[in-house]
Amino acid sequence: MTTAEESPALLLLSQARQRFLTGRPLPADIPAETVAAWRRARFLGVRHDVRRADSLDGRSAGSALLAAALPVLERLAPALGGHSVLLLTDERLRVLWVGGDAPEGRLRRDLAEREVGHNSAALALRVRRRAEVHGPEHFLDVWQDVSAVSVPVFAPDSGRPLGTITVASKLCTGEGPHPGAALAEAAVVAVEAELLARSHSAERTLLAAYARAARGRDGGPGGGQERAVVALDGRSRLVSEAAVRLVSPQVLESLERSARAVLRSAAPVGSYDLALPEGAGCTAEFSPVREEDGGRLLGIVAVLEPVTEGTAVRTPVRALPRPVAGRPAGSSVPWLHAVGRATELARGGEPLLLTGERGSGKTTLARELLGGTEFLVLDAAESPELGLRGSELPGNRPLLLRHAERLAQSDVAALNSLLDERPDVRLLVTYTPGTPPGPCHQRLLDTLAARSVTLPALRERPEDIRELLAALAPRPADGTPPLTWTLDALRALERYPWPGNLTELAHLVRTLAETRRAAGPVGRAELPDPVREGPAARPLSPMEHAERTAILEALRRNGGNKARTAADLGIARATLYRKLREYRA
Repeated sequence: MTTAEESPALLLLSQARQRFLTGRPLPADIPAETVAAWRRARFLGVRHDVRRADSLDGRSAGSALLAAALPVLERLAPALGGHSVLLLTDERLRVLWVGGDAPEGRLRRDLAEREVGHNSAALALRVRRRAEVHGPEHFLDVWQDVSAVSVPVFAPDSGRPLGTITVASKLCTGEGPHPGAALAEAAVVAVEAELLARSHSAERTLLAAYARAARGRDGGPGGGQERAVVALDGRSRLVSEAAVRLVSPQVLESLERSARAVLRSAAPVGSYDLALPEGAGCTAEFSPVREEDGGRLLGIVAVLEPVTEGTAVRTPVRALPRPVAGRPAGSSVPWLHAVGRATELARGGEPLLLTGERGSGKTTLARELLGGTEFLVLDAAESPELGLRGSELPGNRPLLLRHAERLAQSDVAALNSLLDERPDVRLLVTYTPGTPPGPCHQRLLDTLAARSVTLPALRERPEDIRELLAALAPRPADGTPPLTWTLDALRALERYPWPGNLTELAHLVRTLAETRRAAGPVGRAELPDPVREGPAARPLSPMEHAERTAILEALRRNGGNKARTAADLGIARATLYRKLREYRA
């Protein structure tokens, strides 16, 4: 343990922080990551001199992470040294639990950077591995003599980040990791093992409820007819053959989205907001599936029946509106926000700039925004020199200009002149950022900046993948079942970063639909190698690359069974899960 005055490195950081707070130039040898963190805090409006203390309000008492972690943390808390604190946060960095000796005035309820600036928990979630922050690296005054180490907690089945475990102490600057790093790592391993055990128990409970519903109330298949049953837990679904024949994949996707919303909100019995799309052709009776003691909601079972003349609707369900024809699929917050903003701007009839990575859906959205109007399309990717003139826009006929980043200088200049003369011209421009634009291009971007919308990349909205798969799949031939996916394949698709965005995903779906000969859902083994194996979390050393290859080969050899793979490799399952996370295998 030491103070900033006793450590030259921390003393330099402390002096640089004071210069930053007073607007003076910083020394050249301050780490860029630290300066960037201070700048983010200032941009987010965080006050460095806030000294109020927060207290937990119990709002997350029903958290599945807290339920699994509490026994572990309460056992480990006595191992803390004096003036040390053990913290648990959720994936939004809200503090769920605190143990140990929390110094007065230091505790914060929310560790998100927008609230408190740079800290180890926020850093650990961002880099997806253990992270430390010491003294003046923090933005808050009250944390200048605090060192903290945080380790992210991941869902054992999906690899999704669930939160963090942090050990905070007095300032320490000794060589090597934070003294509490081993404790934080051990806590995470134990909590993830408990989460894995609980998830298996929840899966068994849901499977039992599904089997009971499929058998029917009389214990049999219901007069020789198989029942149409769907069981949902927000991550996966069990679907009987009768349900597959009765409803379309779009209906199943709609049920799954509604179930996820209900499970996230922990709605009480009788208040479910589940819905069937209009024209589903069936009715549904929903039943909750809870833990054996009647506690946490684990999933929902839906029994479906076809609508026939005289059929009574046993459970009223709210109809969802049909999607607009041609609208790009997606219901994530980033996508809906971008589409809503673009729709609002397009109603004004003035120029609109759609930016985003290649393949992110700019042209598809632009065509939808133009609706049924007759419009002219010019594509600079086909011919950089378009010879663009004002005469290209007769009357009120709108123009869709694609790939504006490839326009020749003469066309950019003509476009700038056109916008100067006719600022209300009906013009939709798509632009893919890349190399820094020249002065003429920059002027065009500046002119359209106030009426521009940036579409999110596909990796920024992985929750839309399942909806997109149904929308992008070609219509199956008569007698051919629609393309479906195993849960393992869906998880691989959701974790892949999709550098080609929607274009790359559409090509993969189309190729599988046209070339695969196997029956049943698409498995992970059928996906291309980069998608199946996933990207590595960081550049790997030759030794790590060899280890990753050995793990992937063992997984394939054991049919994806992680328990058998761990035994085959001679390592513990917890070690295998950790390595899979580290290597994104």
